[in-house]
Amino acid sequence: MKRLVHWMIAATLSLAAGLAGAAEILLGPGDVVKASVYGSPDLAVETRVSEGGTLTFPLLGEVQVGGLTTQQAEKKIGGLLEKGGYLKKAQVNLLITTLASQQVSVLGQVNRPGRYPVDGKRKVLDLLALAGGIGNEGGDMVTLVRTRDGQTTRETIDVVDMVRKGELNRDYEVAGGDIIFVERAPRAYITGEVQRPGPFRIERAMTVQQAISAGGGLSLRGTQRGLQVTRKDASGVAKTIDVKTDDVLQPDDVVIVKESWF
Repeated sequence: MKRLVHWMIAATLSLAAGLAGAAEILLGPGDVVKASVYGSPDLAVETRVSEGGTLTFPLLGEVQVGGLTTQQAEKKIGGLLEKGGYLKKAQVNLLITTLASQQVSVLGQVNRPGRYPVDGKRKVLDLLALAGGIGNEGGDMVTLVRTRDGQTTRETIDVVDMVRKGELNRDYEVAGGDIIFVERAPRAYITGEVQRPGPFRIERAMTVQQAISAGGGLSLRGTQRGLQVTRKDASGVAKTIDVKTDDVLQPDDVVIVKESWF
């Protein structure tokens, strides 16, 4: 089931990335734009949008384009060229060669962490797809940090649960400056008479019996009698408790498998 859910997530990520690419891009500081005017090669220029949201265009000087789509900026520049009497009909074309203003940082347990451009309306699944998906060490929980109108918020998304239930309306839209962080999958530990003592990944509702399997099974001297788990309480104090094979584990538990005396 876990493998099937991961396959569903991968398929959803690929589809989401493909659907998002056609949306419009808003120009912002740091973006590099290549501009041309049909029939006027001397007006061709490659320029960077300033921190104030302006770009320098031949004959016009500084033109405010921050927050405009490329189509809106083309229309504005064309209108200024016509209004200034430079051209009777100006057909302007803008091509963004570097999208610096609208980037989202994707960090943590993904295959290709880094900063990715938000070219139009994109959501968390879109950015995870661009980052190569969740890595082998990644967990189900994804944290999204957003700043809107000076207020920073933190959202936690259970990606596996969202995809499994088909509730893609729980997928958040992202914008430049957002941070997506994929948590490491929770770990527990097994010690004592098992084949492979050490840390292991906790799956959902994982039991003590499954933890023994993750440890390679009992050693020749191991027994399932007297199983114990060392677990920290709410105050952080570690306590050792008796458990059964069907008890569910918690992150950072230490499962203790004893030696058989018979």
